[in-house]
Amino acid sequence: MKEKQSVPKVLLAPLLQNYFCSHLIGQRDLSRRTIHSYRDTFRLLLRFLTHRFKLMPEALRVSDLDPPRVLAFLDDLEQSRGNSVRTRNARLVAIHSFMRYVASAEPPLLNVAQRILVIPAKRFDRPSIGHLTREQMQAILDAPDAATRGGQRDRLLLLLLYNTGARVSEVAALRVQDVRLDSQATVQLRGKGRKNRAVPLWRSTTLLLRQWMSDAHAGPESPLFPNARGDPMSRHGIAQRLATAAARASKKLPGLSDVRVTPHKIRHSTAMHLLQSGVDLSVIAMWLGHEHIETTHQYLDADLDSKKQALACLDSPRVPRHRRAAPKPLLQFLEGL
Repeated sequence: MKEKQSVPKVLLAPLLQNYFCSHLIGQRDLSRRTIHSYRDTFRLLLRFLTHRFKLMPEALRVSDLDPPRVLAFLDDLEQSRGNSVRTRNARLVAIHSFMRYVASAEPPLLNVAQRILVIPAKRFDRPSIGHLTREQMQAILDAPDAATRGGQRDRLLLLLLYNTGARVSEVAALRVQDVRLDSQATVQLRGKGRKNRAVPLWRSTTLLLRQWMSDAHAGPESPLFPNARGDPMSRHGIAQRLATAAARASKKLPGLSDVRVTPHKIRHSTAMHLLQSGVDLSVIAMWLGHEHIETTHQYLDADLDSKKQALACLDSPRVPRHRRAAPKPLLQFLEGL
């Protein structure tokens, strides 16, 4: 009778440290944003294992990361933390990445790694893209008090988000040197995968930027939008300033109070307004920093007005109408259910 092969008792901590320092940073040279996302996944996972299973991080073995515990962690993200399925799947991507490293660095743990690698991403219905109307967007831009320094910053911040369609992390990372205010006024954005792109600026954005930078007297390396401590504003801080502006705008535009306004919704609004103005999808893809144009196609799919215009160009066929016979009692009962 064949003896059951024992699983090597390899501690998780050294492997996890090598995974981050040697593999992700040293070999793959991933961006800080990606490193932080993966780091947060394992911080959450280790805290969950400690709380739920009383497994201390320093004594944790790789084999302790079995499918039931990983699945319990993923479920807890949704149930206890209220994370979306997208976030759950993003955490699973980080765990899969580590397990692929484990399989290559410690071949005896291949079976352990494979049991985790076969955990599939959770399927979900892709929601339709929500965006603001131009009237709603204008009301939000008008909301900050331009008589104060903070209001000037907020108005410029929101206008720049709308002008560029940038991700909130891209705007938060902007430095003074990323702005060009000559005849070709542009802002240089650092997108996902360290892909940089230059986005042209409206004249109104350029004027506000010139005034803002002139009053700030900041050096090239200084953050374009500093917080009270002089550090770059956080994504959370930007979202808060937007929420405050949206709340003020909803007093003049009541329907806006029913809309959940986020920085990413402004990004969607930029794309939709460009599309409705006749801008080609390939240009919008470059504008937003999409690696694949298939990602940009979602805006075309969501543009109901364009679909209605297309339908209006096609004459509907004449279909003869027939009077429907009165249903019999049993059919009438079934149809009423």
